[in-house]
Amino acid sequence: MSSFYTGAEGCPYPTPATSVQVRNGSGGGLVLLQDTQLIETLAHFNRERIPERVVHAKAAGAYGEFECTHDCTDITSASFLNTVGKKSDVLLRISTVGPERGSADTCRDVHGWGMKIYTDEGNQDFVCNNIPVFFVRDPIKFPSLNRSHKRHPQTNLADSDMFWDFHLGNPEGIHALMHLFNDRGTPASLRNINAYSGHTYKFTKEDGSFKYIKLHLKAQDGVKNFTAEAATKIAGENPDFHTQDLFEAIEQGNFPKWDVFVQVMDPKEAETYKWNIFDMTKVWPHKDFPLRQIGRLTLNRNPQNYFTDIEQAAFSPSTMVPGIAPSADPILQARMFAYPDAARYRLGVNYQQLPTNRSKAPVYAPFQRDGFMNFTDNYGADPNYLNSSLKPTTFKAAGKVSTTITEHEKWVGEVSSFTSQIGPEDFEQATALWHVLGQQEGHQERFVNNLAGHLSGAKNATIRSRVYEYFSYVDKDLAARLRQVTEAKVAA
Repeated sequence: MSSFYTGAEGCPYPTPATSVQVRNGSGGGLVLLQDTQLIETLAHFNRERIPERVVHAKAAGAYGEFECTHDCTDITSASFLNTVGKKSDVLLRISTVGPERGSADTCRDVHGWGMKIYTDEGNQDFVCNNIPVFFVRDPIKFPSLNRSHKRHPQTNLADSDMFWDFHLGNPEGIHALMHLFNDRGTPASLRNINAYSGHTYKFTKEDGSFKYIKLHLKAQDGVKNFTAEAATKIAGENPDFHTQDLFEAIEQGNFPKWDVFVQVMDPKEAETYKWNIFDMTKVWPHKDFPLRQIGRLTLNRNPQNYFTDIEQAAFSPSTMVPGIAPSADPILQARMFAYPDAARYRLGVNYQQLPTNRSKAPVYAPFQRDGFMNFTDNYGADPNYLNSSLKPTTFKAAGKVSTTITEHEKWVGEVSSFTSQIGPEDFEQATALWHVLGQQEGHQERFVNNLAGHLSGAKNATIRSRVYEYFSYVDKDLAARLRQVTEAKVAA
């Protein structure tokens, strides 16, 4: 790096604090367009913001490493999991979902978890949340879900009527709502949250066999949460509390750690399980599918520059190494398109070439070239079409690459139109979670107060009454308590 100031093209200039002007004796002057650096400075300033993420806009991030801690070769051929003690570099970005970049870290929200593992066979991305379930199971609802959690199109304000109107019309999200409004909706630190894939993936082997899996990351220091009152207070005092907490912990050598587990299901078990294993509104009970440790994640290095390392980072569940493959999970299938498409919009078609996204394994993709902001030699004279005899290129055997199609896809079913239906099973896990909350003193009361605090903002009395009925399917006592506390807040 030069020790003196230059323009972006490398030409030196004396000082960035002057402009070229025609001056008169009374101290006035006219700025000249020949001042190239003034023009460049203003033009770049107008363009230095890239589009904000539609969701997950506010985030903290850091680098670290993933270490394989247990033998996984019986369930996957993934190279980064093939040797106990093997380490791979990692980039992690933890975000809120609904609010904008300038919002408070401690607002009640789901927290997203974008993790990029730079393996020796390419990048492996996992895009998780800090709750194990999702609000919908049909991807056609995904944009509407996010809009309902954002700002009203007229007032540009968060709107409780809009929020609850969506969820009343899509009641399969009750289990996710139970997670959002309990204590875990307001984490005390990003170092003390768990993360869950939610999605069902496949772990595959070179012989074509596979297992269905769900990913779990558990904070070694345990889960810690704020009360709603503490979270609100801190939002006013330090909106960047979580970002600062994570940065300072790593800076001081207090490296956060998570144990990484999978739940493993045999394809034959999937065929007869009591509900659809690809439904993101359901968890797999641990008593049926216990956790099996595969690794450990440690964050040990802060970004050198937030924009280049974290803001330009792009994660997608479609980024998979050999040994990991998608399942027939409908939300996963849709996200495998939506996330790279969002990155192309925000960062450009060659976003994979940016240092934070670039694979540490060799890349040869001559069919993906040209486009805005190509930072490579663009494969020189290499052919950009298939089966060229001018530069023959080998391909890895089918078993050595990510196997996305297996015989089990035939079990999933035939192509048809589908509308998600609601049944009693959609409330079972929410009811179970309500009883779990009752095992910790005061948690049910805080949950009701959290719900009532949000619901009391709904001005439409019919919507409020429908919400009470909605929660009566979880537990009648819960619904009664919710009605009492909410209406008292409305009347106050």
